[in-house]
Amino acid sequence: MAASMCDVFSFCVGVAGQARIAVEVRFVSSSKVMYCSLECRLAAAEQYHRVLCPGPSQDDPLHPLNKLQEAWRSVHYPPETASIMLMARMVATVKQAKDKDRWIRLFSQFCNKTANEEEEIVHKLLGDKFKGQLEHLRRLFTEALYEEALSQWFTPDGFRSLFALVGTNGQGIGTSSLSQWVHACDALELKPQDREQLDAFIDQLYKDIEAATGEFLNCEGSGLFVLQSCCNHSCVPNAETSFPENNFLLHVTALEDIKPGEEICISYLDCCQRERSRHSRHKILRENYLFVCSCPKCLAEADEPNVTSEEEDEEEEEEEGEPEDAELGDEMTDV
Repeated sequence: MAASMCDVFSFCVGVAGQARIAVEVRFVSSSKVMYCSLECRLAAAEQYHRVLCPGPSQDDPLHPLNKLQEAWRSVHYPPETASIMLMARMVATVKQAKDKDRWIRLFSQFCNKTANEEEEIVHKLLGDKFKGQLEHLRRLFTEALYEEALSQWFTPDGFRSLFALVGTNGQGIGTSSLSQWVHACDALELKPQDREQLDAFIDQLYKDIEAATGEFLNCEGSGLFVLQSCCNHSCVPNAETSFPENNFLLHVTALEDIKPGEEICISYLDCCQRERSRHSRHKILRENYLFVCSCPKCLAEADEPNVTSEEEDEEEEEEEGEPEDAELGDEMTDV
């Protein structure tokens, strides 16, 4: 189940790698939605779209769903913008389902803790500074989508748990055609001069796109994947997740030989984050996933100073500007 940033009403169930001809479907008078095939349109309508389709009110700022999305955008910028519609799709799927209990059981498999009391950690989206905004979102969410079978999701505590479920388990879905094209260019055998020109062109292309759309070029939405959510984190993972077929299908690929009975671990951090200090990594994991990492890398670095990578960079800059005999302060700030 996934929610697209670009079009929260789009859906695709096509066979991996199979090209589809896009078809435009008019669901309700003056309201158009793009699908890749007739099968996708029917699947979306059957699963959730009848609840979420705004019909002729698609551009009406007072429509309950539009009010909900606008309120969420005022709290968070993309890619988190997709999160509220992923929650909406979960509710819509249950509302339309003939077997509501089946979907409720499925969603109950995901971790939905709002805090880790043992470690005294609260999810970064659920802190006191967001309390008023979350209550506003809950009221709008209830107005737009209330479902008796999911009444617990619409209570203050239940809404926080639903938020935690999506925040903790949501997987960014990268299906960028540009990214696929760049990877194909990387695989080309070119003369050094041609390679240099192509790389310069690609660098400039990314800069131009970033200037117009922001830095999230390869993340078009967020989704929930049951098996992937069962994989624990490691800063030295033995597997990775990816979307090699440029669609919604997530692949978990081994990075090394994995012995029978050995745990499959992925990284909840991207490549750059994994290279940061242990304290920086822990800060991200605590705020977003409510745990303190004890992977082999973190254990090996346990004696390192409790400073974030940003503070390390600042200290290096200060050292470069200080006389050789200057003494640095011993106190480290714990962020």
